[in-house]
Amino acid sequence: MDVAEGKIGVAPELVAQLRAAVEAAHDEQVAFLAEMVRFPSLRGQEAPLQDWLARQLATRGYAVDRFTLADVPLAAHPKASPMVGVDPAGSVQVAATRRAATAGGRSLILQGHIDVVPTGPHDMWTYPPFSATIRDGWMYGRGAYDMKAGVSCMIFALDALRAVGLEPAADICVQTVTEEESTGNGALATLLRGYRGDACLIPESTGQTITRAQSGALWFRLRVLGSPVHVMVAQAGSNAILSACDMIRALQEHTAALNAKASQDPWFGGVQDPIKFNPGVIRGGDWASSTPAWCEVDCRIGLLPGTEVADAKAGVEQAIREAARKDPFLANNPPSVEWIGFEADGAVLEPGSEAEAILGRIHEHLLSEPMPARLSTAVNDTRFYSLYYGISSLCYGPDGEGPHAFDERVRLDSLPETTLAIALFVAEWCGVVPLREKQAA
Repeated sequence: MDVAEGKIGVAPELVAQLRAAVEAAHDEQVAFLAEMVRFPSLRGQEAPLQDWLARQLATRGYAVDRFTLADVPLAAHPKASPMVGVDPAGSVQVAATRRAATAGGRSLILQGHIDVVPTGPHDMWTYPPFSATIRDGWMYGRGAYDMKAGVSCMIFALDALRAVGLEPAADICVQTVTEEESTGNGALATLLRGYRGDACLIPESTGQTITRAQSGALWFRLRVLGSPVHVMVAQAGSNAILSACDMIRALQEHTAALNAKASQDPWFGGVQDPIKFNPGVIRGGDWASSTPAWCEVDCRIGLLPGTEVADAKAGVEQAIREAARKDPFLANNPPSVEWIGFEADGAVLEPGSEAEAILGRIHEHLLSEPMPARLSTAVNDTRFYSLYYGISSLCYGPDGEGPHAFDERVRLDSLPETTLAIALFVAEWCGVVPLREKQAA
């Protein structure tokens, strides 16, 4: 095929065969996704879903490696993030490999995370958050969009190749990981386990756009002290909760200053306030009629590509120190900061890679428009593969709405579109050969 003219490097008859295979399996794929969504794979509770996926992949003929974060030397890696409140030995990862019969072709990692964020009050959802309810072409549920839909697409893309009697001509590894929502240590663990590829495709639900750049993220716990007295003489004490609010305002001002500088960033300069700060969890006090002696606030702040994590951390700590000096009690009892999760670098997918060019041609062929690029003010796992291991990494996946929100949902007709795109990417990137043997469905 003349790919120089923008044509995809897959024969038209194979495109038609794969399209038919994807469409024939659509109902099965939707049922597969619904089963995944019904697992409440919250942080620390992912193992049952990972075990189910390990069985599904083993049935398909993959060599399955089930391991935990305790089985790899995370602590020795400079880009591992601290895990607070979760036992690494209970955080299960799955890597399912299909080795090529002979050397040749380009190897590929297909990776997706199966951990989900908390639901919030269930009565704020239109449908129960783990019910996988389908209405008007959408599936509702926590994790349906972020990113179990993408996981279904990568698995069923390879199913489609098998259904037409083909398999990749190069090694392929299907990975389902945890900790994407809190540290990224699941993705890092697969690399520490020794898994490599010539490219990596992560089908996060991007609305069928390619993620051009992503901000980094830091999680920290701000601890503020107070002096407890009876509320009748509150002016004699120091209220830790109110003081924590002062620290939050100082961090908001710090973030505003960072965003003012961000207007000159080569990637995020056109994005309004790309650095996001969020106080996400607050705890404090012991008694309603006593000024609180303590307050803790769990926070998240972003950083732009090229900013060193150490510098971003130092900026947060300095903002808190300066704010505390203005308070008579905190000046002598300064707040503390504990880094409790993400220590994630920002990352850029530089234009011009062959992997992106192939995916872009496939997208345009299927959807009759150029593949849009997006700038993300959140993180995804591609940074581990590209920044630290030199693996060409793409983030592209199905369409939906409401990640982390009530009534999170995925558009079901974007599943076959994305599944076919991934199948064609595998066919062109890895090459395909006749299936060595029929596998059980």
